[in-house]
Amino acid sequence: MEKIRVGGVPEHFNLPWHLAKENKHFEKEGIDVDWINYSGGTGAMTRALRNDEVDVCLLLTEGIVADIIKGSPSKVVGMYVNTPLIWGVHTHVTNPIQYYGETYDKQYAISRFGSGSHLIPIVDATLNKKKIKEEQFVVIKNLDGALETLEKHETDVFYWEKYTTKPWVDKGVLKRVGEFVTPWSCFAIAATDRLIEERPEVLKRVMSIIHFNCDQFMNASNAIELVSKRYDQKLEDVEQWFYSTEWATNDNVSTKMLRNVMYMLKQANIIEQEVPLHKVLRRI
Repeated sequence: MEKIRVGGVPEHFNLPWHLAKENKHFEKEGIDVDWINYSGGTGAMTRALRNDEVDVCLLLTEGIVADIIKGSPSKVVGMYVNTPLIWGVHTHVTNPIQYYGETYDKQYAISRFGSGSHLIPIVDATLNKKKIKEEQFVVIKNLDGALETLEKHETDVFYWEKYTTKPWVDKGVLKRVGEFVTPWSCFAIAATDRLIEERPEVLKRVMSIIHFNCDQFMNASNAIELVSKRYDQKLEDVEQWFYSTEWATNDNVSTKMLRNVMYMLKQANIIEQEVPLHKVLRRI
């Protein structure tokens, strides 16, 4: 049995992986998937890839592209979710901020430097001809840390996936003051160079299994009810999310999309320069 360590956020996007594991689709192909939750998001996963603590991660496209360019020994090997991510821009309900045009000089809660909650505000500000200084970012590790610091007004702004945070908006804890839609596919599958070089056939089988399961999930009649029950979200919210989300079902990766990501990262001064695509992408 080939063991593969797979990392992802503990959120509804990753249900196809859990279903594949529960239905023994990996096991039947001689693969033991050790799933690792990273509540710290993309920043935590890029560090895990660098430290050889995980073999494969499902993480934000912009986060892994930026980290590969900065030296991570890993590559994008496929896409996981082809549609953009809708980021909610949040503050605490007691904060006087009313719309996100007021946020650019405030304190930003981020899970880690290099995470989506760090990179996306910079991209957003750049597109609006604004600039966020490094000292405006406060590392809070995860959603729980954000809720705590926002309540104490130690931070003012928090970017996180819209539907994951909606229960706190509904409860009157958080206030959504804006949204930002990424101009690229939101989740990529990345693997360490070591796995790619030493066990490419195993990686290929993993990719084939997950693409099959993503297709099955998107066509399952009970998918919406299943997500609602497992992740304690309202049916109407899950329905809206489900019909605006498309998972990848094949190995295709748009090189134009990756160039778009690099261009925006450079414009936002997150990377110093764009690099040839073969340094970021490895087709299996």
